[in-house]
Amino acid sequence: MKQVVGMVVSNKMQKSVVVAVDRLFYHKLYNRYVKRTSKFMAHDENNQCNIGDRVKLDPSRPLSKRKHWVVAEILRKARIYEPPSQDNQTVSDKSNVSAPSTT
Repeated sequence: MKQVVGMVVSNKMQKSVVVAVDRLFYHKLYNRYVKRTSKFMAHDENNQCNIGDRVKLDPSRPLSKRKHWVVAEILRKARIYEPPSQDNQTVSDKSNVSAPSTT
């Protein structure tokens, strides 16, 4: 097997991630290129991967029933949005919001 490159779609497990790998092939009947997505479970020893990361996977011996890949490297980290903390907003800011009048 060869190395594959994909995007992390789930990291809710301990030391495991689910990686979606896209492949493009030519369909003879439709005379078009078709994109297919495969999902692979991969071993992430240090829990470094986040959702949206671009990773390279290496094949390995079977680590569990569905895990046959190991994360070789993280090619590009995802940009994660961090909302502003609640400490910046004061109670007075929230009280300035007026409700519509019912007259």
